[in-house]
Amino acid sequence: MLLATLKTLRPNYPHNAVIPSPSFSTAMTDNATPATQSPRLTSLSHGGGCGCKIAPGLLADLLKRSAPLPFFPDLLVGNDTADDAAVYKLNDEQAIVATTDFFMPIVDDPFDFGRIAATNALSDVYAMGGKPIMALAIVGMPINVLPHDVIAAVLKGGESVCAEAGIPLAGGHSIDSVEPIYGLVALGVVDPKRVKRNAGAQAGDVLILGKPLGVGILSAALKKDRLDAAGYAAMIGATTKLNRPGAELAKLDGVHALTDITGFGLLGHTLELARGSRLTARVRYADLPWLPDVLTFAEAGIFTGASGRNWDAYGQNVVLPSSLPATARTLLTDPQTSGGLLVSCAPESVDEVLALFRADGFSDARAIGEMVGGEGRVEIV
Repeated sequence: MLLATLKTLRPNYPHNAVIPSPSFSTAMTDNATPATQSPRLTSLSHGGGCGCKIAPGLLADLLKRSAPLPFFPDLLVGNDTADDAAVYKLNDEQAIVATTDFFMPIVDDPFDFGRIAATNALSDVYAMGGKPIMALAIVGMPINVLPHDVIAAVLKGGESVCAEAGIPLAGGHSIDSVEPIYGLVALGVVDPKRVKRNAGAQAGDVLILGKPLGVGILSAALKKDRLDAAGYAAMIGATTKLNRPGAELAKLDGVHALTDITGFGLLGHTLELARGSRLTARVRYADLPWLPDVLTFAEAGIFTGASGRNWDAYGQNVVLPSSLPATARTLLTDPQTSGGLLVSCAPESVDEVLALFRADGFSDARAIGEMVGGEGRVEIV
């Protein structure tokens, strides 16, 4: 077991991406003296954040080769609709929400890497309408490459998010791996009658997005040393903000479906919701919120390889008008790490949903489209 008892201070890593590449950042110990030089975390992995996900097309093929899941009457949510977490009913008032999420570094600051990974893992519990109660750490680190204070800072970042969420990081498992990996097993509870799925949307529902988009593109800019301090701060602010409104959204009868936007991009996760609901999702491109400088970077050709893999997997189920900018496809398939909640709610519940988001500081939350008749596709207008 990995005991979460490390007490190191956060190293003073630069947030400014205009660091000499492929530079080394110097960790600082508790006494503010230079520690062993450490390679940039992002230089040690072939991908980062939710962009590390297996491409959706390949994943679907792999899952087809697995035997069908046996029927368990108390398993309320399994793997049949590619939902955000599993849900198992304990009794008429309580169900367990269980999920796991981990990935390779999306940033070089180890403390921020830990925070982002933990926030992302807990998001799946909130996306089911649940409240997290406990987490376990998943740790894979190249222990002969990274100084131990750097690894400790990753763990400390995860601990800080769990503390913010009000839950214990109660243990975990660690291995010596070639690439740095960190994440959580997250457990939560939810009223079985209030579970929210990425299915169940109704025709006429309004789609509301909780966070701005563009994390994948900003992470690509960071790797190319093109992201300034303000851009980095915006990315960290978005990726470390807990999707806590999910637990309150579950209590609203007018909320019919809920998911979060992660590695398959806005199009991919909206398509999953549309397929699960047997409807078409109509998204207004002009109403989408973007993190600062994302559009500029996209125009400069800065994006992740996951965008192309995402489009190859589900592009045939997406309608894009020719009037959109040339960068639209890349932007809409951009993999999000610790992205926002996507809510499908009745029109009369829009004000209440937005009020819940705003009360928790989600200033970019807005309506971006609606659910209409037709089955299993996304239309961009």
